[in-house]
Amino acid sequence: MKHIHFILNPIAGKGNNNLNLELLEKYFNKKDFNIVIKQTAYKKQAIKLTQESISENADIIVACGGDGTINEVASCLVNLPIILGIIPVGSGNGLASNLNIPKDLNSALTLIKSQTIKQIDVGQLNNNYFFSNTGIGFDAQVIKHYEASNKRTLISYVKATLKSLKKSNKLLEVETELNGKTIGHKPFLIFISNSNQMGYNVSLTPKASLQDGMLDILIVPELSFFKIVLFSILMLLKKHHILKEVKNYQTKQIKITKKDRPIFQIQIDGEFLMIKNRTIDISILEKALTVIA
Repeated sequence: MKHIHFILNPIAGKGNNNLNLELLEKYFNKKDFNIVIKQTAYKKQAIKLTQESISENADIIVACGGDGTINEVASCLVNLPIILGIIPVGSGNGLASNLNIPKDLNSALTLIKSQTIKQIDVGQLNNNYFFSNTGIGFDAQVIKHYEASNKRTLISYVKATLKSLKKSNKLLEVETELNGKTIGHKPFLIFISNSNQMGYNVSLTPKASLQDGMLDILIVPELSFFKIVLFSILMLLKKHHILKEVKNYQTKQIKITKKDRPIFQIQIDGEFLMIKNRTIDISILEKALTVIA
């Protein structure tokens, strides 16, 4: 008998998900499957619920939510034999999009029942894991304003972007160590990606792969306001690479050190986070997560 636990964020996306035991039993019969549903009531509770499911010998743990919920669940499963399932009911759904997991609930459940698995890489930033991307600079500020809006819509994301553009003159000074080189600069953006999707079908690293054992890095230096607006427009059109200032790299490890206060404002899989440290070390863990896709 397979033990499948569903960790559900009931307010993910617009909060209009119809996942319940009656529906699940149409896909997973009681003879072959033991089904458990757990709902989160607050941020980070998915971590606790997943840890409980691990101790309860779950074979598959399904994250039902957006990239934040998926990150909380998946972070507990790194380098474990337990399989991650995903039902993307969030707003951005970056990782699910990269894995071609359907947004339609019935199609996603059919995929989970098939149990077709793949091993994917995992990004690590100090003691935190990321599965899609992480970044400092402009994208972290967008996420900060996006979360403050308390609305998970594309319009809110656009508004957060515009608000961040107005404050884009406040750049942090860092030193970046990458592929044996050290760069001292004030970047507009340092974006580190494991996947080719950010969410909302936006991508800064379209050639990134979850299975190539590499991180894809995009560094945008300090720009004039006109160039920043141009970059933002080109980003939405997936043409940002035509700007000569934009630099792309591939690496297994990158180290970023702040010159001033030892506090980083970053985003990890679309969630804002403050790290009280002068240095962040980012690396790739190859094939460290088993996922249904």
